[in-house]
Amino acid sequence: MPFIKGEDRNQIHLLPNTLDDFVEEESPVRVIDAYVDCLALEELGFQVFSGARAGQKPYRREDLLKLYLYCYMNGIRSSRKMETETKRNIELMWLISKLQPD
Repeated sequence: MPFIKGEDRNQIHLLPNTLDDFVEEESPVRVIDAYVDCLALEELGFQVFSGARAGQKPYRREDLLKLYLYCYMNGIRSSRKMETETKRNIELMWLISKLQPD
């Protein structure tokens, strides 16, 4: 698999709840998730990773776009603050499947 994959949103941990239980049905992150999932990113100019180059696997384009949109909507402009948010914000963990891009 040529992409780094996050954890499943419905994975049960030590707590009796799943990550999905912590995000409200009316939360704006659900809108961002649905919006990015319906976009044709290749038609918008996003390049597809071929997997031919050596090195670390890239993150999925959809996940990074969701991260950027969420942070833009919440006034987070710094990449370091974005990284911090992925570790502490439950809505953002849900949105990008607990990925922590650095």
